[in-house]
Amino acid sequence: MIKVEHLRKKFGNIVPLKDINVTINDGEVVSIIGPSGTGKSTFLRCLNLLDTPTSGHIWIDDEEITKKNAPVYKIRQKIGFVFQSFNLYEHLTAVENVMYAQVKLLNKTRQEAYDYSIMLLNTVGLQGKAMQYPSELSGGQKQRVAIARTLALDPDIILFDEPTSALDPLMVGEVADTIYDLAKMGKTMIIVTHEMKFAKKISNRILFFADGIVYDEGTPEEIFDYPTKEKTKLFMQNIGVRTFEVIKDVTDYYDAMNEVRKFVAKYDVDNSYVHKLELLVEEFTFNFFKEYAKHEEKMKVILRCDKKTADVSCSFYHNIERNFLDNRNITISSRLITTLSSLIEEKEINEDGYNKILECVLTKEEN
Repeated sequence: MIKVEHLRKKFGNIVPLKDINVTINDGEVVSIIGPSGTGKSTFLRCLNLLDTPTSGHIWIDDEEITKKNAPVYKIRQKIGFVFQSFNLYEHLTAVENVMYAQVKLLNKTRQEAYDYSIMLLNTVGLQGKAMQYPSELSGGQKQRVAIARTLALDPDIILFDEPTSALDPLMVGEVADTIYDLAKMGKTMIIVTHEMKFAKKISNRILFFADGIVYDEGTPEEIFDYPTKEKTKLFMQNIGVRTFEVIKDVTDYYDAMNEVRKFVAKYDVDNSYVHKLELLVEEFTFNFFKEYAKHEEKMKVILRCDKKTADVSCSFYHNIERNFLDNRNITISSRLITTLSSLIEEKEINEDGYNKILECVLTKEEN
């Protein structure tokens, strides 16, 4: 059993995990979903201490692994980790990659490790691939070698960090089927994934991460088919979201535009919006915000795309005393922002340290 209480993790001024509280029982298959940047992968890395928690407590089978002088080496032998980037040794064959930890950590003979590794490669559907090098394998095959390597240490718990994200669409199914077969073996598995159909099929329980906490949880049916909480509903309505931070006199134009381009590429934003979105972010961030914000003051930008309607919107969270809407007809920049938006609204808030939000829905260009 895994028990987590008040887990918090900071990276400088960034706090992806604010207060995580969850219990995962033996044999459960739990998928973690949520917007990008909500600490899902960081949570996995904290569970086996690849990232040291800032505060809070984690217990694995009644042993607190976050206490001082906890036996990290012993703990990691109980927990397997499958990375999204495979992390195979390129100079070793598939079977040698699976053998390596057995010989080094479990003190098996090479023959014992070889025999067991061949069996595991067959289990994950890689018959006949044992003597091939990673460069000779497809992405899906590499990921299955990584899964076999993890199984070689017979862990009680397996953590999967977006195991299909680095794969071509045609290869996703073969890896998902391998993980699905493992689930039927009764292994405790925690999976961070953006593959919603896969998560729904394989999981006993879904955790939805948002705002640095487990914002929502339930059965796959409760979360995917009948969500009740607002942010879960938005996520399930196929709203593509990208959030980034702008710091006056620190963030440059190219950093902000790179965030916009990532958003456009990931959610296949309609071309009629792209130039307007770039202009909107540029004008508010590097004109209005730059002029009226204090030195190194922060602003949060949230870009959204409704995949069903293709509508695009942008929200700017800030603490500037001056109201934008009172100023919108004074400067060229403010008039341009108003022109780019079919709907623009400004309101007072009290959220994540910000007291004001400007929300803009972009005007779609007619062909």
